[in-house]
Amino acid sequence: MKKTFVTFLSVLLFLSLFSCRDSRDKSAKTLSELTLLLEDNTISAQSRYAVINRIANLYYSHGKTDDMILFLTEWVETHPGDTYNAYWLFMVASSYLNANEEPLAEYYYERIIKNFPDLLVNGESIHFSCLRHLIQISKSSANRINYFNKMISDFPDKLSITETYFRLALEYENVGEWDMALKSYALFLEQNDSSTIQITGFPNAYTKARQTVNFSKSSKDWTFESLDALENAVKKAISAYNWKALDSYRSKVNFFAMSWKSSETDTNAQEEFSMRGYMRGNRIRYNEKLDDTSTPSEAYLRTWGWTSYINVWYLYFRKVDFPADPEIHGRWEWAGIYFGEKL
Repeated sequence: MKKTFVTFLSVLLFLSLFSCRDSRDKSAKTLSELTLLLEDNTISAQSRYAVINRIANLYYSHGKTDDMILFLTEWVETHPGDTYNAYWLFMVASSYLNANEEPLAEYYYERIIKNFPDLLVNGESIHFSCLRHLIQISKSSANRINYFNKMISDFPDKLSITETYFRLALEYENVGEWDMALKSYALFLEQNDSSTIQITGFPNAYTKARQTVNFSKSSKDWTFESLDALENAVKKAISAYNWKALDSYRSKVNFFAMSWKSSETDTNAQEEFSMRGYMRGNRIRYNEKLDDTSTPSEAYLRTWGWTSYINVWYLYFRKVDFPADPEIHGRWEWAGIYFGEKL
């Protein structure tokens, strides 16, 4: 043990001397000396790690990344028992990533995950770092699904489990695995911070997940084949003051009734809503045409005469986005009411 410790100190002293020599004319000699030292079978594993790391960094600092990659990959191939092989390949992958060679970086990050045990370097898990990079650079939803699931199973305390479930659900949607997407959305909603979390790129994450899960559990028997069919049915019911028909036409889940300034997630966005109390004794009218701001997936019908304090209501229709059920996907529903004139 004492001999090994002395040897390790000697190597560190040797490396520290060479670390001060930054001129290019001495780099070749330094590498030669380090290579000879690396061939010494008596040095400890710690010393060998220090030598390999120094050689790799010398190559990299002098812009010889190809030589660094060749050196490290050859070392891994010829020394399969090296405890630090995951780290050497991580250096290779990171070099490719820095050079914008993402497919090659992905190959080596994946190789580390699949073929080498995890390793802590400076207190950080190599596998966790690989997974983070893979999720960012992979072009395949199927691959990202595997990465997200592995992060959840292996590193639940190192990530936002709430955001991860939401992003996993999106990936399942991308590959058409609707049952797994719904399960992931449900797991997202079970988290305490699901209604408040801010997810970059998805400001309405909670609303989307809640609406998707609620809709999946519903009968969906209120949907109409087309926007024209829905519009005509609603207009006919208003003209006949048939509140029962109107109540049957509205969505039975995720229905909202709110001002333009409110959000569907607000507590005052009523879901339990009936037209009965608003049709008796009032003269209800509607525009002949849908509002000009309507789009191929959303439409607004201006109506008025409902109450003395909020006279104008815009009935909000939207196309159903639910590819999990091809018979329902693309149909139309009356999804809510906006109170007052448009802002």
